[in-house]
Amino acid sequence: MDRKSVNPARSLYYGFFSKMLVFTTREDRFDGLKEALDVMIVNALDENSQEALKEIKEFISAGGYEYLVREYDEIFHNPESPVVRTTASFYHEGVESGRKRVEVKNFLGKTRIRRNEKEFKENEDSVGFLVTFMHELIELIIKGENSYESLQHCVFVEIINEFFDEFIEELYNHPKANAYKSVAVVLNAFLEFERLYFDVTKPAMKEKVVKEAEPCEFISDEEAQRRAINRAKREADAIVKSCSIEDAYNHNSEEM
Repeated sequence: MDRKSVNPARSLYYGFFSKMLVFTTREDRFDGLKEALDVMIVNALDENSQEALKEIKEFISAGGYEYLVREYDEIFHNPESPVVRTTASFYHEGVESGRKRVEVKNFLGKTRIRRNEKEFKENEDSVGFLVTFMHELIELIIKGENSYESLQHCVFVEIINEFFDEFIEELYNHPKANAYKSVAVVLNAFLEFERLYFDVTKPAMKEKVVKEAEPCEFISDEEAQRRAINRAKREADAIVKSCSIEDAYNHNSEEM
């Protein structure tokens, strides 16, 4: 693979995912998206991703960018429905800010790229930040700053490759995902392309730990009342007993 020749296409894809997966209230959030879709449709990675790109374009034509915003919020921010987690730390450690965030911040510290905290609210190891970071790194490489070649390799192999499959699965299966189901298809195809680019394999899928819910016990109102009365009696007896012990202790103390 001629890596230098495919870098502009890689930058385009990462830029596309940045527009789709970064949370921002900027009015120019989707500037250039339609143009990017047109180029990507003509030069799709495979038939499935090509159809998915066409579907995204159709969703935009039918509902406008507002449709994407609403669906994005339903998938990633609505507490009343399952929320798709986006950070490497969550998929790796089960926490939102863990070792993977520190690793990305260390990578970031080796560049002149900085996170704009006023506009970008998500953690450095979030999917949105990572695809934007990769886009910026590739742009620097295209401009001749080849020192970032090894850094982009590390970011992909040590961070992105380790959890994007799980994120894609969660996104694709989300009940509110329509346009974003298509985004998941495109991201999956691109992830496989990137593995070829960096000559790495897909990691073994980690076993998901599912905590079994404790069985619920149904009791009648009468039984609940009986238990409450018995509990109150036990508490009263315990108080009386403790008072008796205290009186005996005080009495004995006076005799010493």
